[in-house]
Amino acid sequence: MTNWTLAARAAKMNPSAIREILKLTDKPGIISLAGGLPSPKAFPLQEFTAACNTVMARDGAAALQYATSEGYAPLRQAVADMLPWAVDPDQVLITTGSQQALDLIGKVFLDKDSRMLVETPTYLGALQAFAPQEPLAVSVASDDDGILVDDFAAKVGTGADKARLAYVLPNFQNPTGRTMTEARRAALVAKASELNIPLIEDNPYGDLWFGEAPPAPLTARNPDGCIYMGSFSKVLAPGLRIGFLVAPKAIYPKLLQAKQAADLHTPGFNQRVVAEVIRDGFLDRHVPTIRALYKQQRDTMLDALEREMAGLDVTWTRPAGGMFLWVMLPEGMDAQALLPAAVERNVAFVPGAPFYAEHPDTRTLRLSYVTATSDEIRTAIAALAAAIRAQLAKG
Repeated sequence: MTNWTLAARAAKMNPSAIREILKLTDKPGIISLAGGLPSPKAFPLQEFTAACNTVMARDGAAALQYATSEGYAPLRQAVADMLPWAVDPDQVLITTGSQQALDLIGKVFLDKDSRMLVETPTYLGALQAFAPQEPLAVSVASDDDGILVDDFAAKVGTGADKARLAYVLPNFQNPTGRTMTEARRAALVAKASELNIPLIEDNPYGDLWFGEAPPAPLTARNPDGCIYMGSFSKVLAPGLRIGFLVAPKAIYPKLLQAKQAADLHTPGFNQRVVAEVIRDGFLDRHVPTIRALYKQQRDTMLDALEREMAGLDVTWTRPAGGMFLWVMLPEGMDAQALLPAAVERNVAFVPGAPFYAEHPDTRTLRLSYVTATSDEIRTAIAALAAAIRAQLAKG
């Protein structure tokens, strides 16, 4: 029998808690509030069909050939044009989803035991992407307005232990749904610049606002001190795996080299199709339909929580956009222990503990309101409340 010896970093590669929970949704009749999947109702199927035909008829051979690692030039230009600060398309790197952007950043900037700062809680997928580099992920205290700048400064470290970077999601954060205020953004960028800490700004949900657009990106305030990440997954379709990063010119070449080593380039056909779909301002017409759909479903979930959780010591966030809200269970409860009881009642959620780099709060859980129907949301929240009451009755 062959003896396979794993690299030490392989021990840091763990299965996604979300992907494991999604396996539960194979059970017939279960309503999943667990996954961060965009609603397929929002996929512009006709536009993609037309774009595929156009790309193949116009330059099919080129679309099916190897391509440059930087990405399809017209798509890079389109990304540069849609951002609210001056961006040279030579700063844009097209990635295979924004998850690859995280992987590239980790490879280029993090060594074993490198200190990196993250919000409390933070995106589970980022923790997974960075984990093989074996950094020291340090949680910075956060509230409803985002990361606390004083704690950020206190945890930067010094000398060889100084943080290499800070990873933040200012808009409709995954998992909490919170949005960083204008004042907090200004203070964070100023402090990060003062302390010479690069910011990694992840913004997959920023266009999915329900009332008014969020404040200007962190990167717009200090482009040389930030890497900006975006994605077409939430506004077009995730299956195409088209994301991007915008990096200062001084560090772009190393990220490009990491990209070349990883996969040579993101599928050229997919890039051309996206460029064709978004041509002529399609996103300006399409994204408002997504906002309207998600706002209605968020409102349904908030109404159901108010009704079904009455009398329970349960609290939750009220996101102004995005796809998620964050629930805090009564004192002494554990969301992981609650999950099987919820699944028995045909509802699934994601326990909150995996979203913490340190000191997880086991009372927390994440709910997504974008893929279930309004009737399913009402049914699921009622079932969740029943599961909570049953757990409390057990003591």
